Amino acid sequence: MTHPTTTLALALREGGFAKAPTPQVPHAMAPHLELREVMLPPLGPGQVLIEVTLSPVNPSDLFFVQGGYGQPRVQGQAAGFEGVGRVIASNGAERLVGRRVSFLGTGTGAWAKHAVADAALCIPLDDAVADVDGAALIVNPLTAVALVERARQGGNAFVLNAAGSQLGRLMLGLARDEGLSPIAVIRRPDDAEALRALGAAEVLVTSAPDFHAQAGAAIKALKPRVLLDAVGDQATADLFFAMPAGAAWVSYGKMSDDAPSLNQMGQFIFMAKTIEGFWLSRWLPAAPADRQAAVVRQVQTRFASGQWATRVAAELSLDQAIDGILPAYATSSGKVMIRP
Repeated sequence: MTHPTTTLALALREGGFAKAPTPQVPHAMAPHLELREVMLPPLGPGQVLIEVTLSPVNPSDLFFVQGGYGQPRVQGQAAGFEGVGRVIASNGAERLVGRRVSFLGTGTGAWAKHAVADAALCIPLDDAVADVDGAALIVNPLTAVALVERARQGGNAFVLNAAGSQLGRLMLGLARDEGLSPIAVIRRPDDAEALRALGAAEVLVTSAPDFHAQAGAAIKALKPRVLLDAVGDQATADLFFAMPAGAAWVSYGKMSDDAPSLNQMGQFIFMAKTIEGFWLSRWLPAAPADRQAAVVRQVQTRFASGQWATRVAAELSLDQAIDGILPAYATSSGKVMIRP
């Protein structure tokens, strides 16, 4: 059977890293992406060719296309970290041919009609898992499991900002089911009741005039010792310095373009507080194979049973994406999806 050697893709205009710090969200996508045919590389050992069905736009994707992420861009290669599709060819992984899989686009990006991926980073999907959930099955859900596991190490309670995001909601539901008490932090009050229903023990709104008083009361009552941070702003630093001795600030995102001031450095000395980073690309390969398998089963089960669901803000074709991603991304906390 003949398979394509080129594919239509949202290709990166530049390679390498940006020469200056980048914002979380670019001002426009056109300076970074172009819609064109790109070459598909020959399949290496253990790689598969996937006909892409759906691919999400993650915050990490927006950093990456600008050159601000932790790995360099390849000029002319498709963007997009993950997706769902059907395997149509393989080099040494014939068991996957014809299977619907979630995948990380390791050989090429996922914002394309076809993608090349390592078979080891493809997850065959249960029939009960919908395409929208399969498309976003890896980056956010595996991060959610890993971060809730880290939060549990600090005790029953933890603080979670950007809690209204897709990833935040996954973590709240998982924490509730595991008997934990998350303190959800959001910018606007609109989602407060929904987040309480998902499992938030407290909801703090950073724009509220009594934010600091409410935060102090919640921290005093629940004594959280882990802060899961996707924002990296001054409100986050203020929360961290209000937390008890031994607290850990776990940074896994940078939604704010304004860096916080660490104005109570003595707490690191006298209260044994720490700041650490989390990156799924480092956590996943380091996890033992049996742990990886258990996490994948857990994630699929939660989606198949309806405990988790992916909220979709918009679905765009490749030719709509360059102009359509940012308006859709700005107006909803649901996922923007690209359907090639």
